[in-house]
Amino acid sequence: MQAPDLSIILVNYKTPHLIVDCLRSVEEHTSGLTYEVLVVNNDPDPTGQAVVLTAFPSTRWIEMGYNSGFARANNRGIAEAKGRLILLLNSDTLLIDNVFKRCASVLDSRPEVAAVGPMQITREGKVHTEAYDGFSQLRRYFYIVPTSGFFKHLLHRLLPDNHYSDPNEVDWLIGSFIMTRRETVRKAGGLDENFFMYAEDVEWCWRLGKQGKMLLLRDAFYIHLEYGSSTDYQERKVTHINRFKPQMHVSNLLWVRKQYGVGAYLILILHYLTLLPVIFGWKIGVNLLNFRNPFSGLENQREFARQVGIFLRFFWKTLFNQKGFYKI
Repeated sequence: MQAPDLSIILVNYKTPHLIVDCLRSVEEHTSGLTYEVLVVNNDPDPTGQAVVLTAFPSTRWIEMGYNSGFARANNRGIAEAKGRLILLLNSDTLLIDNVFKRCASVLDSRPEVAAVGPMQITREGKVHTEAYDGFSQLRRYFYIVPTSGFFKHLLHRLLPDNHYSDPNEVDWLIGSFIMTRRETVRKAGGLDENFFMYAEDVEWCWRLGKQGKMLLLRDAFYIHLEYGSSTDYQERKVTHINRFKPQMHVSNLLWVRKQYGVGAYLILILHYLTLLPVIFGWKIGVNLLNFRNPFSGLENQREFARQVGIFLRFFWKTLFNQKGFYKI
């Protein structure tokens, strides 16, 4: 049997019905290239397989046997894929047109391009404006500083963005849709399996980008629902100092260590440790000035301290870039 043009890899963790909806949109909108679908299963619940295979019996179902996270599951799919093109696709995505063919044509016609992806939109058609595509954009977000223009300007001076002549070229592509060549993956390597979830796509794109341009097609779109297996999308109180999701930021810190080295990682950790007495002292001072119990209303500060404690659990492993499973 002739190998397909494209191997579509989806990871299942409690999302079989989302996968069925996704594959229906793929079937409806994809033409002009052959493809196979591989679902890598991280979910111990056995019922998901029947849900997906009943709707799409030609799907290749691959069992991991445990919740292996995003990187390990996708690497398993890449290892078993037969297509000359590889697509990492989230289960909570929907196609609205023949974007697979559009991206494949870019890779086939432009050898200088290493990977390509479209813009994310909501179900209502709004572009995800909060989505980052630059390394420095992410790094600036990791610093908790006053929101005044001075500090924003300072961070931009210290961590400037990369600029490209091609308006579609970016530093990295969101892991919910990354299409690349099998040969590019062979040269760059697979996803780093130390990551459990989050930031592995950023680190992988850093290595893919060494093989060629990373293109974000700004006139091509797909729906990203941004929910599914992640509990991080459950409603929670978000404040300026408590805007990090702990699992996500443990992975972010690992990415900073791998890509930018020990110094960049230690500066961030020192930043968070320095903030602890500052934010507690500020709140206690405000309470005293207002003749309140000095230790009242410290929930926000205690939550930040709890998060820093989680980051520190992985401090030595991250500092020495040790192999492991960086999962909370």
